Amino acid sequence: MGTNKKYNIYYLASVLGILVVSCYPLYMGFKVVSDMIANGTVFSEDYPKYIIPYTPISIALIIGVILMPIFLRYAKKYAQCVGSVVSIGIFFASELLLERKVVVSTNLTETVKTHLESWQMYMCYVPPESYETRTWTEVNVLMGEYSPAFKIHFYIISIVLILSLLSCFYGFGKIIKIGDCSRKKALILQSISSVVFLGLCILACFTAFFRDGEINVSALSACLMSAFFIMFGVTMGIYVGSFLLGKCKLISVVIPAVVASAFTIAMYIGEMVLLSNHLYRFGSGFFFDGLGNLILAPVDIIVILLSGILCALILLPLNKKNIT
Repeated sequence: MGTNKKYNIYYLASVLGILVVSCYPLYMGFKVVSDMIANGTVFSEDYPKYIIPYTPISIALIIGVILMPIFLRYAKKYAQCVGSVVSIGIFFASELLLERKVVVSTNLTETVKTHLESWQMYMCYVPPESYETRTWTEVNVLMGEYSPAFKIHFYIISIVLILSLLSCFYGFGKIIKIGDCSRKKALILQSISSVVFLGLCILACFTAFFRDGEINVSALSACLMSAFFIMFGVTMGIYVGSFLLGKCKLISVVIPAVVASAFTIAMYIGEMVLLSNHLYRFGSGFFFDGLGNLILAPVDIIVILLSGILCALILLPLNKKNIT
């Protein structure tokens, strides 16, 4: 089978694959837009979970994959860079459009209308089915004033998903088209980490990791949240490491590990913003309580370090010849 035919098959499979995976996010977006057109608002009970950021992510990835042949042909070695920039631009354009145009109507003691971005903030920590029945505590760290800074969670998750998944699509496309296999093993590892992280994102979308609005979460929720934070960092670390293959140990292994831990810290910062300078607690006692003004608990520091260590362990076998 010729190279062009193999690439055409790969391209069609990629487009069909991303469309299939995006069915539910696209459905969510279509449902919300149709409700807005028909009623001028979306009622909270009819609101599909997490339209932002997953519908804009899907739109961005679909367009990025569809345009892959054009970018590979004209941008050549910069194809992935151009595709990533275009996709991230499309993500923010569609994300901000939905945030500012969609209005959600809630029914508590009276009908209250709020923009989608404000409604999404509360969905981050209170399951929609518990929104009306939740008993708020007197000192309610989970219900501060709306702040757009909470969206750091959505934005960095979105960027990591777009970058890592497009890197896989473009990377394997480049291998088939021009026979450049230098990043093949790294791309396989990146594909695995991206799929695992995406799976955790989907699980969070439907379960919010079983949080009930309390600051202290269950053991199951704690494990899933920790896995999510670790895989988030590892996915970004492998993405960076895939471009640094063949360098010395400091560059090819240590830098991606630092990036992994740094992105995990960014997620903790996003959580602190959302929870008014608090974090979800996985238990009680020294191991789970914040270290004074640091807010982070020893268990949180371990999660951050594990993200970097796991990333380094994954990348070490790919750089054995260059460890000095």
